[in-house]
Amino acid sequence: MSSGSAVTGGGSAGAEDTAVPLGQKLLVHVAENGHSFEFECDGGTAVEAIHRSIERLCGIPPADQLLLCGNISLDGAHHLAYYKLPRDDREVFLYNKARLHADSLLPAPESIDISVPSIPLAPRLQDSPPLEVSADPALKALVSYEITFRYHFQLANAVYQSSVAKHEVCRRLLREWQVQERALDTAQSNLEHTAHKLTQRYSDFVKCFSQQHRGHGEMLTNFERDVRRLRAVRLHPMLQCEGRQTLLDLIKENDLRKLADGCFSSHKQFDVKVSQFKANFMELKKKLNNLFNVMSSSGCKDLEAVIKDHHRFIGDQKSIMQSLSKDVDTSKKLVDECSNCQLSASLRPHDAVSAVGRIYEVHEKDNLPSVRTIDRMLTKVLEKCKAKKNEMNTLVHVSMQRVKSAQIGIKGMMNELHAFQEVMGHQDRDFDNLKLVSGLGHVYRACLAEVIRRKFSFKLYTGLAGQLAEKLTTEREAELRRRETFLRTWSKYIPEDIMVSMGLFDSPSQCDVTVAPFDCNLLPIDIDDVEKLAPQSLVGSFLKSERSQLPKSSLSNSSISGSLSKSEQCPLNADDKMDFQDFLGGCDTVDIAGTSRLEVENARLKAELASAIAVLCSFGVEYRYESIDEGQIDNILKDAREKTAAALSAKDEYADHLQSMLTEKQEQCLSYEKRIQQLEERLANQYIQEHMTSGSKDASDSLLSAFKANDCNLDHISGERQTQVLDESSVAMDEASSTSEQPSKQTEGGDENMTDISGALNLQLLDCANFNAFMAELPHDNEHKIVKSDKDGRILTQSTTIDTSGVPIEDPLSILNSSTNENHTSELRNKELLVSELQNTLELHA
Repeated sequence: MSSGSAVTGGGSAGAEDTAVPLGQKLLVHVAENGHSFEFECDGGTAVEAIHRSIERLCGIPPADQLLLCGNISLDGAHHLAYYKLPRDDREVFLYNKARLHADSLLPAPESIDISVPSIPLAPRLQDSPPLEVSADPALKALVSYEITFRYHFQLANAVYQSSVAKHEVCRRLLREWQVQERALDTAQSNLEHTAHKLTQRYSDFVKCFSQQHRGHGEMLTNFERDVRRLRAVRLHPMLQCEGRQTLLDLIKENDLRKLADGCFSSHKQFDVKVSQFKANFMELKKKLNNLFNVMSSSGCKDLEAVIKDHHRFIGDQKSIMQSLSKDVDTSKKLVDECSNCQLSASLRPHDAVSAVGRIYEVHEKDNLPSVRTIDRMLTKVLEKCKAKKNEMNTLVHVSMQRVKSAQIGIKGMMNELHAFQEVMGHQDRDFDNLKLVSGLGHVYRACLAEVIRRKFSFKLYTGLAGQLAEKLTTEREAELRRRETFLRTWSKYIPEDIMVSMGLFDSPSQCDVTVAPFDCNLLPIDIDDVEKLAPQSLVGSFLKSERSQLPKSSLSNSSISGSLSKSEQCPLNADDKMDFQDFLGGCDTVDIAGTSRLEVENARLKAELASAIAVLCSFGVEYRYESIDEGQIDNILKDAREKTAAALSAKDEYADHLQSMLTEKQEQCLSYEKRIQQLEERLANQYIQEHMTSGSKDASDSLLSAFKANDCNLDHISGERQTQVLDESSVAMDEASSTSEQPSKQTEGGDENMTDISGALNLQLLDCANFNAFMAELPHDNEHKIVKSDKDGRILTQSTTIDTSGVPIEDPLSILNSSTNENHTSELRNKELLVSELQNTLELHA
C-alpha cells in the first residue's frame, strides 16, 4: 500500500479514476484542516494499516484517530471490505479525538506561502546599446522605447505570475473549506442518528409513563371509594364466618393503607424526577437544534462564485501580457530598421518615434494599471478566503467539541431512561398489590357468575350425555336387527355349532353412558342472585370510553356469545359430530334427561349470560386503569370494518340468490296457474256442450265423455306440448301433496275458486288405461265422479249420482261451486247419496 501527500484536488482526482465495485484508491479527508490523502489499497487492506499511514503523514496517533464513513465508525480490527470500501462514491473523514476535548487549543491560523514576484528595476539610459555619435536623436528615442517596453513586459509578467499563484491558493482554500463542510455534515448526520434513537426511546418512555401515571393516579384517587364499596357488600351467608362478613374482611385493610401511603409517596417522587428529566431533555433538544443551525450556517456558494468570477481577470492579464509582448517586438523591429537605414520614404524616424510614443502612453495609462488593479483584487480575494478558512477551522474545532459534549449528554440520558424504566417496573409491582382493592369486587362478581355458568353447564353436559346414549342405543338396535337377519338367512345352510364356533352368535353389549357427579359444592344461587350479592355499583359502570380502550385480544373474547349463537344456527356438518346442535335438534319438545327443549335453551342462555358477566369483570380487573395505543385501536376498528363488510357482502349475495330462486318459482307457479285456468275453461265449455247435445243422458256419462273428448282433443291439438304440460302439472301436484305440513303451499298455483274443480283435474292426471277400464265397469246410472286430494296427499274418490231429468242445466261453474250456493242444496244431498253409492261400488271392484 502506498500513500500520497496532501493534494489540492484530491476530490476531483479520485473522481477521474475508473469506477469499480471495490476500487483501488481510498480518499481520506482530515476534518480539522480540510487536507486530503489518497491511498492505493483494496478491500483486503486492514484499517489498522490506514491508521499507521495517516500517522506518518499527519502525526496523529492511531488512538486519537476517528475514521467515519457515513454513520459508521471504522474499527482497526476489520478490513476495508467489511465496510464495502474502497469505493469512489464513499468518503472517509478523519477526526482528531485530541481536538474534541474541551480544553484543547484552537487551531493555528492558516499560513499562506506565496512567493513575492521579482519586480525588475527600471531601465537606465546607460543600459541602452551604444550608438554612433552621429546617430539620429529619433533613433536614440526608439532604442529607449524598446528598453522601456521590455521593462513593461517584465513588470506585467511578474504581477501576472503573482496573481495566478494567489488564485490557485484561493481555489485550494475553497476545496479545503468544502471538505470541512462535508466533514461537518457527516458529524451532524452521525449526531442526528444518535439523537433520533434517544428521541424514539424518550417518546416510548413518555407514552408508557403517561399511561402508568394516569392509571396509578386514578387508583390512588379511588382507593377510599373502593374501600367503601367493599365494606358495603356482604358475603353470601354460606361464605360468612366470624371476622369475615363483608368483602373488605377478605383483605388486610391496615396493610393495604400503609401500602397505599407508600405508593402515593413514590408516585409523587417519581413524577417530580420525570418532570426534571423532561426539562433536561427539552434543554438538550434545544442545544442540539442550535448546534445543527450553527453547523449548517456556513455557506460557501458566495465565495465560490467570487473565485470563479475572478478567474476571468486572470485571462484579462494574459491578454495584456500578449499585447505587451507584441509591442516589444514592434519597437525592436523599428530600431533594427532605423539602424540599417531600411525605412521607407514615407516613414521617417520621427514618425516612428511618434507612433511608439502613443503605444507608450497606452502602456502607462491602461495596460500596467489594469494588471496592478487585478492583482490587488486577487489579493483581497485571497485575504477573504484566508479569513473564511480560519473561520471554518475554528467552526470545525468548536462544533466537534460541542458534538462530543452532546453525545455525552445523549449517553447520559440513555442511562437515565434505562434507570427510569426499571423504576417503572418497581412501580408496577407495588401497585399490583394495590389493585387488590379495586379488583376484588370484579373478582367476586366473576366468581358468582362462574358458579352460575358451571351450574347450567352441568345440565347441558348431562343432556349431551343422554343424547349420546340414545344415539348409541339406536345404533345397537340397528346392529341387532342386521345380525338377526343374517342368521335367519344363512343358518339353514350351516350348522349352528359351526356358526357359534365362528363367533357369529354374539350380540353387541349394552352401552351405558354415565356422568359422574361433579360441581356438587356450588353455591345454591341463580342468575338473579348475582346482582343481589354483587351489584353493578360494586364494580362501577362499564363506560363506552373504557370499552374503546380495551385491547384487541379482550375485544375478541367479548364476541364469544355472538359466536356461540351464530354457530348454533349452522346445520350439522358432514362428520356428524356430537355438538350442542345435535342435542337441540329434532322436533319442538323432545325430552332429554327429563328436560324440555325450552328449558335447555333457557339453561344455555343463562350460562352465556354468566359467561359474559365474567368476561366484563375480567376487563375491569385487567384493563380498568390501562389503555392502548391509537394505532392498536385503529387496527381493531379496521379489522372490524373488514369483517363487517365481508358479512354484508355475503348477506347481499345470499339475498340475491334467494331473490332469483323466488323469481324463478313465481314464474313457474304463474305458468302452472295459467295452464290450469286454460284447462278449467276447456272443461267447462266441453261440459256445457255435452249437456246441450245429450240432455236426456245421465250426468256421469256426460262428464266421462267430456273428459275423454277433452283428453283426445288435447292430444290431437297439443301433441308433445300437452304431454310436457301434463308432466309439469303432475310434478307440481306431487310437490303440493308432499308438503302436507305446510298448508300454505297446498293451493299454490291456483285461487280460492278452484277447490271444487280439483277433482276433475286430478281425474285427468290418472292413467288413461286404468281410467277407461274403471269407467267400463261402472253402472249406467247417472253418476258424477269427483276425485279429491286429502291433506296427506292421498287421492280420495267420490261418486255422485245425477238425475238429469229433474236437474236443470245450470252454469258449470255454479254446479262446481255448489258448496257455496244456497240454490243447489238439494242437488248436493242427491250427490252425497250418489257418492256413497259409487264408493261402495269401487270397494266391490277392489
